Amino acid sequence: MSEHLYIVAYDISCPKRWRRVFKIMKGYGEWLQLSVFQCRLSRQRHAELVALLDGIIHHEHDHVVTMEVGLADKIRPKVTSLGKDYEPVAREPVIV
Repeated sequence: MSEHLYIVAYDISCPKRWRRVFKIMKGYGEWLQLSVFQCRLSRQRHAELVALLDGIIHHEHDHVVTMEVGLADKIRPKVTSLGKDYEPVAREPVIV
């Protein structure tokens, strides 16, 4: 099953919902900064993530964006990173 690299960014208006979204995102990807994660996901895991987030956010007030960068094993994103070094998320075992 091929995995794609996604960048997920969100703007959540309520601190309580923001914390819930942040906790979910920590289970799906690597935190880059405040409300931005990079995720290495199969199509199924991406659909699960979207469904979870869709059930939490308030559509009138909140916004979540997922950007597919490409196949995780074949893409090397061109990123300008000031401060911390940027490394694409590596494939790691998933403990269920």
